[in-house]
Amino acid sequence: MARLALFVTCATVSLASPALAIKCNGNFQIVNGEEISTPFCRDNALAAVARESGYRITDAEMRNNPSRKEEICRYLRSDIRVHPACDDVLPDGGGWR
Repeated sequence: MARLALFVTCATVSLASPALAIKCNGNFQIVNGEEISTPFCRDNALAAVARESGYRITDAEMRNNPSRKEEICRYLRSDIRVHPACDDVLPDGGGWR
């Protein structure tokens, strides 16, 4: 039983570690002190804006549920903060071009 508990703990830590290592500043991931726009950080920033607007959504749900992401992008398209994350989701480029 102790071995199983140790295995589960190690597996959980190894799965969680990569996500915890990613540092975001808004839409940008910090890599070697430089800011790089990444889908991971753009989706996290979009989820934060959605939560501010009253949506109940987690960062993981935003990243893993494309239809939910598209729905939120459609409703929040007038908010300039969502444009980087929504450009690739909305067929018309978001309608702000």
